[in-house]
Amino acid sequence: MSKILDEYLAENLQELKDNGLYNEINVVEGANGPEITIEGKKLINLSSNNYLGLATDETLKKVAKEAIDSHGVGAGAVRTINGTLDLHVELEGKLAEFKGTEAAVAFQSGFNCNMAAIQAVMNKEDAILSDELNHASIIDGCRLSRAKIIRVNHSDMDDLRKKAKEAVESGLYKKVMYITDGVFSMDGDVALLPEIVEIAKEFDLITYVDDAHGSGVMGKGAGTVKHFGLQNDIDLQMGTLSKAIGVVGGYVAGSQDLIDYLKVAARPFLFSTSLTPGDTRAITEAVQMLMDSTELHDRLWENGDYLKKGLKELGFDIGNSETPITPCMIGDEKTTQEFSKRLMEEGVYAKSIVFPTVPKGTGRVRNMPTAAHTKEMLDEALRIYEKVGRELNVIS
Repeated sequence: MSKILDEYLAENLQELKDNGLYNEINVVEGANGPEITIEGKKLINLSSNNYLGLATDETLKKVAKEAIDSHGVGAGAVRTINGTLDLHVELEGKLAEFKGTEAAVAFQSGFNCNMAAIQAVMNKEDAILSDELNHASIIDGCRLSRAKIIRVNHSDMDDLRKKAKEAVESGLYKKVMYITDGVFSMDGDVALLPEIVEIAKEFDLITYVDDAHGSGVMGKGAGTVKHFGLQNDIDLQMGTLSKAIGVVGGYVAGSQDLIDYLKVAARPFLFSTSLTPGDTRAITEAVQMLMDSTELHDRLWENGDYLKKGLKELGFDIGNSETPITPCMIGDEKTTQEFSKRLMEEGVYAKSIVFPTVPKGTGRVRNMPTAAHTKEMLDEALRIYEKVGRELNVIS
């Protein structure tokens, strides 16, 4: 090993540990459900993005197995050679119907979507207005595009209007895009899409909504854009297939021209083998389930409201969440790490979130109740939260 590399790694690893920023990775033994097993211990799981409990759904497992039997375990090639299966075409038609757009294209992950679509549409002659709390994949997609990145204060419409006006009237850019999460994953608040659309129309901005945490959660399951009835006003809707949908992958939905263009210009589409048959078939079934019923969506919100109410009554600071995402704001990184560790020792798995995922000094434990949790599980979690919170003086 290179001596320079060895010294660099040792120094940086130690610095992360000293500052409470080193993330221990826990291994889940078995399925990722409302309860999980780690090192032989059963824990109430409040850290999963499996919002609707579909990752372990029996129907999805059944259709995935059938697809493996009929189509194999892998697609065998990239989409543009012979890796486009009839299953992919069926899925993309279903996603477009679900999101209320003309067309959609599936990718191997949500991260890939943002790396693919942003750099395909924007380039060094353009500018991107980006909410300061946007997901890391948006930030990396923007960097890859080589467009000028202009940071906009979080959900600050005055700042957006000011910077949009400056960018457009400067004459420096051929195109200007505004990009935002639909639901912000660490705080649980919702983008002000009606106001965003109004500003976008005023300055002819391209609009891009990353709805990774909104699909399946907002709009009776159809997402944040449909929640506001703006599917005809947002140019690019992006979402994952690994959270509420419970499988893996991502998609971009929009006009037929947009999707046709992404299929010839988006590098992850061109140079990565497509989604596996089993995953693709399971995703299609999950999307159909959400279109047929709001039962899982309604149960998710009921459990989210129940946990929020309980934590707030105990005295925890849960921020300004407008969704089932429920942060417990701690602040100090080391205290946040210790809080999460003690929760786990007592029987609750709720992962600490610290820098660089969130700004320094804003450490929190992010709780994600799902449709699969029972009230008994949530009551036990609240009991443990109270015990640990008082022990560490997080609540009085």
